[in-house]
Amino acid sequence: MATSLDLQEQEQLDALKAFWKQYGNLITWVFILALGAFAAWNGWNWWQRSQATKAAAMYEELDRAVAAGDVERTSRIFGDLKERYARTVFAQQGAMAAAKLQFEKGQIDAAKASLGWVAANAGEDEYRTMARLSMADLLLQAKQYDEALKQLDDAKAPSFEALVADRRGDVLLAQGKADAARAAYQTAWAAMDPKLDYRRLIEAKLVSLAAPPQAAASAASGAAR
Repeated sequence: MATSLDLQEQEQLDALKAFWKQYGNLITWVFILALGAFAAWNGWNWWQRSQATKAAAMYEELDRAVAAGDVERTSRIFGDLKERYARTVFAQQGAMAAAKLQFEKGQIDAAKASLGWVAANAGEDEYRTMARLSMADLLLQAKQYDEALKQLDDAKAPSFEALVADRRGDVLLAQGKADAARAAYQTAWAAMDPKLDYRRLIEAKLVSLAAPPQAAASAASGAAR
């Protein structure tokens, strides 16, 4: 009976890994960039000066290059943006957008460099955390697991706790540390806003590890009585 259960869990794990390999990067990037856009808007309200206005115009040019899939032009504009307006949120947001396109075009080293610049130079902890999350994703794909975990250790923005824990679970699972991965996913599920669809993905990972979050919550509630 135990052998049958082990085989079932392995099949579920294999299915999850296949799904995440195909869609995980897209899901993570979309989620991170959506949060980044929100952060950029807040930053604009904070720094409404002539420098920010010029940086915004350059960022719009970069955004058009990204939309056109022109990675060389995107990289060139980002270089100018970080050189002239490094302290603006538009430079940080531009770095994230450039890194995404560089990654999609197979320029992995360039993507790492863009993300590394944000991690080292961003004024806001949220942007540093977004960059480290994305860097951890690249390192995970390269099977550089220890380096990926180091990036996550430094990703400390409070609003990203759930995403950091979720990515930590992915790295630990790739290392074959199922128990540690399960604990990380449980932390992520508990920290994630129940209204977000992303939480369902975390729940699916827990189910594949034979640890559905509702069952864990019920067990904890019963033990407390």
